[in-house]
Amino acid sequence: MERAQEITGVGGIYAVLVEASNRPRYAFLVLQLVAEIADGRGQAGPFVAQGVAPMLLREWLCSQLLPMSEQTARRAALRARVAAALKDELTGDAVRDAARIEAAVEEQVQAVGRANVSRAISDLVRAGLMSRHYAGYATNHKNRGGGRHAVYVVKPGVLALLRKPAPLRRQGPGAANPQGELFAA
Repeated sequence: MERAQEITGVGGIYAVLVEASNRPRYAFLVLQLVAEIADGRGQAGPFVAQGVAPMLLREWLCSQLLPMSEQTARRAALRARVAAALKDELTGDAVRDAARIEAAVEEQVQAVGRANVSRAISDLVRAGLMSRHYAGYATNHKNRGGGRHAVYVVKPGVLALLRKPAPLRRQGPGAANPQGELFAA
C-alpha cells in the first residue's frame, strides 16, 4: 500500500490506520512513539538509550504504553489467576511467595504488552506508514527471531508530518486580533 505518499496531514495518517487496524488509536500512539525516538532517517532501534543500560525497542514501547492499560481490577484478577496457577510452587513464606507471584504477574503483563506492540507494528506496516527489518548477529537462522532484534523505519513523509512544528502565531502590529481590543486604553 503506497497511500503514505498522498497523506497530507495527521488526520490522513489516522484515516489510513482506520482502514488497516482494528485498534487505530493504539497503532497511532505506537507510531508517534516510534517517530519520537527515530533518527533523521526515520529509523528506530534495535536499542533505545534508557538511562544507563540500553533497552530493546519493543520493550521500551511496551513500557511506555503500560500505563495506558493499568486497571486495578484487571490486575487484581490477573494476580488471583497467577496465584492459583502457582499454588503448588509456593513455599508458605508470605514475603517470598508475594514476590514470586508479583514477578509472574509482571512477566505476563509484559508478554501481553509486547504482543500488542507487535500487532500494532504489523498494522502500521500493512498500512504503508512504516517498515521493519531485523538487526543482529544471526541473520540466516532457522528461528526467524534468533538473535535478531526489530528495527522500525517510519516513512519519510509520515515522519515529516508527525514532527512538523506547530505554526507560530505572529505577534505585533501586523497580526490581526480576532477578538478585537477588549481592554483598549
